[in-house]
Amino acid sequence: MGVEFLLRIVGMLVFAVIGWRIGDALGASGDALRYIIVLALAGAALGLIITPWITIRPYVWARRTIRQVPAQQLLAATIGLLIGLIIAALSAFPLSFLPAPFGSILPFVSLILFGYLGAWVMMMRERDFFAILGGRLGREGLARAASEKSVLLDTSVIIDGRIADISRTGFIDGTMMIPRFVLQELQHIADSPDSLRRNRGRRGLEMLNKLQKESIVPIRITDLDVEEVHEVDDKLVRLAKNLHCPIVTNDYNLNRVAELQGIRVLNINELANAIRAVVLPGEGMRVRVVQEGKELGQGVGYLDDGTMVVIDNGKKFIGSTIDVTVTRMLQTNQGRMIFAAPLDEKK
Repeated sequence: MGVEFLLRIVGMLVFAVIGWRIGDALGASGDALRYIIVLALAGAALGLIITPWITIRPYVWARRTIRQVPAQQLLAATIGLLIGLIIAALSAFPLSFLPAPFGSILPFVSLILFGYLGAWVMMMRERDFFAILGGRLGREGLARAASEKSVLLDTSVIIDGRIADISRTGFIDGTMMIPRFVLQELQHIADSPDSLRRNRGRRGLEMLNKLQKESIVPIRITDLDVEEVHEVDDKLVRLAKNLHCPIVTNDYNLNRVAELQGIRVLNINELANAIRAVVLPGEGMRVRVVQEGKELGQGVGYLDDGTMVVIDNGKKFIGSTIDVTVTRMLQTNQGRMIFAAPLDEKK
């Protein structure tokens, strides 16, 4: 038996009793029973219908909203509300001496007004408030946590693995946050029946473990979620917008969608392209040829990080692991692509 059904039953009984009391008060001596029956049945029907809308629905909405609000913003709103209530309490005493009906109405109005204004002002100026507080409390404690910078990591950049190396260099100086739904997607990929997809998922979990052990900046798994959105990329974009923090990714499509919505994106591929991280022609590597390429006779393999290796005359080696020599490399914002030739043919 569900909670909503039980609440409907309780609401039906409560509203039936209210209807009965109203009918008893309105009914004359001869018509009291008719009023009681009619209003009790009407109250029971009303309670059965509207109870979830005044109990469960507000609770679910409040829980969803609170989960989306950053802790820093929630703390600022709470402090502002308390300050507003204190001001309202101080103003209630002089307002109570006003002539009726103002003496009884204005204290309540001031309670609502100052409470709302206090929470709103604190949320608007939260950064300034915590900056001032941080100057008095030092780098330790609440102000540091409230003012630190954060970035969101997406699934592709964790699987890529280069973020683990970047985190050790100190280029990213804020907390790296990994939403729980990104972790769940990694687990789902790692459990995939497709071997290539499964290996990518397992590599992502290994890279995440490496990141947690070796990073010089904090790594935090966050339960913040956007429940009304189902796609992982959409959740990530909406969460970044709510938190006002950038997304670290190497997904070209996510990059463009986020930028269109005014969200800052730190693209690992763009960073790699900027520092000219290339594989030099003539270098050798081992790669497993897994499929046929677009051009005649080409074979295609992938490195552990998902980089595509196009092998000339590699079609005949599909299903085998061979030594290849790099001939050239193409680096774009969408990723990198390596062109190679079988080592035996180079000789």
